[in-house]
Amino acid sequence: MLVGAGRARRRLAQAALLAGVLTGCSGAAEDDTKTSASASAAAEAGGASDTAVKSGGTIGAAGSACELPVTFDIAEDWEAEAIDNGAAEEKAADGADASADPEEAELAQEIADAILYQGPVAAACEVDAKPAGNIGFLRVWTGKPGDDDARAVLEAFVAAENNTSKAEYSPFKAGDVSGVEVKYLFTSELLEETKEETALAVTTEKGPVVIHLGGMDTEEHREMRPAYELAKRTLRIG
Repeated sequence: MLVGAGRARRRLAQAALLAGVLTGCSGAAEDDTKTSASASAAAEAGGASDTAVKSGGTIGAAGSACELPVTFDIAEDWEAEAIDNGAAEEKAADGADASADPEEAELAQEIADAILYQGPVAAACEVDAKPAGNIGFLRVWTGKPGDDDARAVLEAFVAAENNTSKAEYSPFKAGDVSGVEVKYLFTSELLEETKEETALAVTTEKGPVVIHLGGMDTEEHREMRPAYELAKRTLRIG
């Protein structure tokens, strides 16, 4: 019994370590249990999701925090950071090699894959809402050029998340950019809680791009929707 408990604790520790491969911090998990006074106050102030946000600058272009096939504005006080998939994979591999238990090494790799890849795309950038007072991220995922259209890419992205339901897809247009958006529900088996999530996809010559907004819960998600809408409204092919 004690041996099993010890193994479970080691797995949890490994999972926590690998969850930081996106930015080197605990921010990789959307279900962050930490709360802040400002986030709580915002969640209680109904209707905030309809409020416009100021731009905090543009990312995506060469020399910006994240170089992407697209460019878009991020909300004021949100912080963008590029995700180095190569470094993250190397870190996961090092952790797996260091494990004396093949089962734990396999778990480590599975966690890294789950964090870095979702369907046809890989994590490329995350924009942290915590400096603005919310718990969550706007994440950008990119893929290799192919024949799939934006709808197919987005459907594969949602399907890969598992435990999703009530997905509603719709086309959108921003300037000369056309894409597909989805609003759906995700149910966390760990927390036994269902929350709203939103994502959009566009295709470019360099490959598909998915921009996803999660959040700790539905209230946080709705509070952060103006930042997502700003990104969608200003989205341009880079």
